[in-house]
Amino acid sequence: MNTATALTHEPPCTTALRGEVAVALPMRHAGVQGVNLRYELQGPAGAPVVLVAGGISAHRHVSASAEFPEKGWANALVANGRTLDPARVRVLAFDYVAADGRLDVPVDTADQADAVALLLDALGIERLQAFVGYSYGAMVGLQFAARHPSRLRHLVAVSGAHRPHPYACAWRALQRRAVALGQLQCADAAGLALARQFAMLSYRTPEEFGERFDAAPEIVNGRVRCAAEDYLDAAGAQYVARTPVTAFLRLSESIDLHRIDPAAVQVPVTVVAVEGDRLVPLSDSVNLVEGLAGRGQLRVLRSPYGHDAFLKETDRIDLILAAVLRGNGAAA
Repeated sequence: MNTATALTHEPPCTTALRGEVAVALPMRHAGVQGVNLRYELQGPAGAPVVLVAGGISAHRHVSASAEFPEKGWANALVANGRTLDPARVRVLAFDYVAADGRLDVPVDTADQADAVALLLDALGIERLQAFVGYSYGAMVGLQFAARHPSRLRHLVAVSGAHRPHPYACAWRALQRRAVALGQLQCADAAGLALARQFAMLSYRTPEEFGERFDAAPEIVNGRVRCAAEDYLDAAGAQYVARTPVTAFLRLSESIDLHRIDPAAVQVPVTVVAVEGDRLVPLSDSVNLVEGLAGRGQLRVLRSPYGHDAFLKETDRIDLILAAVLRGNGAAA
C-alpha cells in the first residue's frame, strides 16, 4: 500500500504512482464506514496538484504513463502539450467510494468530497491548485468547494450543477428499474447492459444519432434491427465487463441525492455547460452561476455530443482549462 511516506522518496521527475488508503469515512446516510480510497498520482514531485474526476464510470486511471501504459478515460486531455500536461502539473484521481461494488449503502456527493479531503491528508497535499470535475465529478467538486474551501484554489465544473434535473432523475430511475428487472430474472448482466444502453441515449443527442446511424433497418433472423443497435450492444457489453451492479446502482442514486446551495461555495468556479445537454440543461448551469454571486463564470459549448461533450471536445475543453489554470499559475 502506498502512503504519504512513500511519496517523500520520489525522484524529481515525471512519475506515476498508484496506492490505496484505508480510512473511516463518516457518511451522510450510512454512519461511519471503513473504505479503501484507491488513487493514482501522475506528475513531478513539487508541481501544483490538480484533481480530475469524471462521471460515475470514471476511475483513477486518467491517462497513460510509462508506469501504467493502458489508455486512460481522459487520455486525450491529460497529455503532453495539454494544459494538464503531467510533465508540468501533478494529476490526481481516485476511484469513487462504492465504485468497487462492495459498499451497499446510500452514497452522497458530500461523502465523496470528504473522501477527497481524507485522501489529501494521507498524501500530504495541503491544497489543490484546481479540481476539474466532469458530470458526477462536477457535483463532487461543488461539494468539495463548499465543505473544504481552504483546500482548493479553483473549481472547473463541466456538465454538472448544484442539483440533478428532474428529467435526468427520471432517466436514471428507469435505468435502475431495468437492473431490478434483470435481477428478478437472474440476468443481472442483461439488466445492467440495458441500463447502460438507456444511459447512452441520454448522454448523446438526436443530431449525432442522425448523422451516425441514418440507415434503413435490416431484417435479421426475422426481426427488425435498427442501425444504432450494434453501437448500443457494444456499449452495454463494455460497461458490464467493468462495472459491478451494486456500484452502478449506488452511484446512480448518488447523482439523484446531490443537493448543494451555490451560496455555500466560496471559491472561484468556472462552470462549463453544453447546449443540447439533456441531463444538465443550460438553464441549470445559469442558475448555478447566478447563485455563486460573482464567484462563478459561465462558458457555453455547442456540441452534437451533448452530455458527453467533455469526453469528445478535448481541444475546446483544453482551451478553457488553459484560461483557468495558466491564469492561476498552475501550468505557467
